[in-house]
Amino acid sequence: MRFTKMHGLGNDYVYLNCFEVPFPRDPADLARRMSDRHFGIGSDGLILICPSDSGADARMRMYNADGSEAEMCGNGLRCVAKYVYDHGIRRAPSLTIQTGRGNLTVDLEVRDGKVARVRVNMGQPILEPERIPTLLPGRPPIDVPLDVGGQTLKATAVSMGNPHCVIFVEKATDELVLGLGPQIERDRAFPARVNVEFVERISPHEVRQRTWERGSGETLACGTGASAVCVAGVLSGRTQRRIVNHLRGGDLELEWREEDNCVYMTGPATEVFWGEWPDEP
Repeated sequence: MRFTKMHGLGNDYVYLNCFEVPFPRDPADLARRMSDRHFGIGSDGLILICPSDSGADARMRMYNADGSEAEMCGNGLRCVAKYVYDHGIRRAPSLTIQTGRGNLTVDLEVRDGKVARVRVNMGQPILEPERIPTLLPGRPPIDVPLDVGGQTLKATAVSMGNPHCVIFVEKATDELVLGLGPQIERDRAFPARVNVEFVERISPHEVRQRTWERGSGETLACGTGASAVCVAGVLSGRTQRRIVNHLRGGDLELEWREEDNCVYMTGPATEVFWGEWPDEP
């Protein structure tokens, strides 16, 4: 079974082309085995590129390294778009990809016949607490005190198709990310668990982000998280609608547009290598 390893700013996944190989019998188990960085290929999870049942050019199904299925992944979506174009599934300057939050439009920046960067319309942020979902108060919850690990943090909850808890801090330290991140992920305020972003504000147009990702641990980048940070920065009055977000794996450009209420994310997508997985799917 052929696989392709790709990453968006170091947020790496194993990709299977389900236009050519059967959909795995047990994708959760396959994700756990493939993602293992010692006994498998090594990745933040498994993404399946499938035919769409909603009229899109392709469908993305994403499984975290622990086998849990996630609704959406911005870095993964950029890589799916690159794969669809570069591997000839659909060669067009704009594509539509079916995700857990509906069909999303991507615009491709092509260099020498290959996709180098992708702009994704991430859709409108979800701010109603029952849809995020979160038990934090507020519609939306903005800078709500959250007690965890003996500390009180100010949390803003946003969903970009998957739930995020955005916390602005003076310094995104290991103590916060690795110590409190997993506790917040499973805090009772987030019934579906949550992705956690610790964010340093550099200026109204620039931030730095570290992410504890639900089901995967700390990742080098998180596209939906960066989009949630863009929204949370505007809601809390810390940033403007257009920002550059410095993640551990590189930079993303974000814009939360007033005219359509959608968040646009622009960044690279990289194919690393391909190989053959010896087991049956």
